[in-house]
Amino acid sequence: MITVIVLLAVCFLAYANGANDNFKGVASLFGSGTTSYRTAISWATVTTFAGSVAAIFLAEALVGKFSGKGLVPDALTASPPFLLAVALGAGAAVILATLLGFPVSTTHGLIGSLVGAGTAAAGPEVDFAVLGQAFVLPLLVSPLLAIATGACVYGTLHRGRIRSGITRNTCVCGGLENPVALPVVASGAAAFSRPSSTLTLTVGDNAACAARYDGRVFGVDAGRLLDGLHLLSAGAVSFARGLNDTPKIAALLFAVHALDLRWGLAAVASAMAIGGLLNARKVADTMSHRLTSMNPGQGFAANLSTAALVTTASLHGLPVSTTHVSVGALLGMGLVTRQTRWKPVVGVLAAWVVTLPCAALLGALAYVLIR
Repeated sequence: MITVIVLLAVCFLAYANGANDNFKGVASLFGSGTTSYRTAISWATVTTFAGSVAAIFLAEALVGKFSGKGLVPDALTASPPFLLAVALGAGAAVILATLLGFPVSTTHGLIGSLVGAGTAAAGPEVDFAVLGQAFVLPLLVSPLLAIATGACVYGTLHRGRIRSGITRNTCVCGGLENPVALPVVASGAAAFSRPSSTLTLTVGDNAACAARYDGRVFGVDAGRLLDGLHLLSAGAVSFARGLNDTPKIAALLFAVHALDLRWGLAAVASAMAIGGLLNARKVADTMSHRLTSMNPGQGFAANLSTAALVTTASLHGLPVSTTHVSVGALLGMGLVTRQTRWKPVVGVLAAWVVTLPCAALLGALAYVLIR
């Protein structure tokens, strides 16, 4: 019975992960006006699921790291109550952030919950040296590396576009504004105001019209080529996220042998997909519109940086956060364009700081209640 409960708790964590993380790979598609929200989340779901399937063959190292081995006593890593507390603590922290619209790290949630439940169960036997070397260092370095990579990639592509003679159009919307005549009362009799037409001229936003690029690259229209590459890069980020996150969550199932490897990853992947489809909208708005403005070229640069860093980390068994890397890449691009919106960015950074101790507290509380 306890094994079934652990399975449900892990699926809850996977659902929360999908709701908070699935849209991050395609945020630039929606934010730049390249696709609609529905198209973006559909593409994210398909490519994230593909990454989850690939994790069976390419990301076994992450399964071992997130089973808790080395961080807590070995006896705990196979204890269903401990693993149940870890899943509930991490899932509760991530779903709370999702409902508030903050893009946070499930990796932070898992580490915090492992530490919290481990401390409640084993006290001083938690190895904080392992915590620093295997988990904290990669998580601290990855967003800084993403900022630098995002800035360099966008700067390089921007200079290449100018040298190639490809120009970017700015959308300007013009038209006549026709006010509606409203009745007014004058000397006890009804009268009508006379409407007048005025010429209006406004710069269109991304919702009205997307920036387009004029020119040709190897005989192909530059705008169409960029849209295609942008879509592929977003898919690559989502694939990398599925590859990196699925084994971290599924590790909790394998420790108690709840399911074999393939069925466990399939269960996690399915729950992640459902979470993204049903609960991603608030985080999508934050990632796509609140942190920085972007056009398709800038979004492509951020995605390229994120996909490269997360895929490399997954193949080497490094527990980086897709959230930290994707937000870092957007921030790096925003620093170059000078369009970063610092107030929302500071809010997101504060949520990152709070995630780990919040998950630790929830994990410890869950273990105390379950025990």
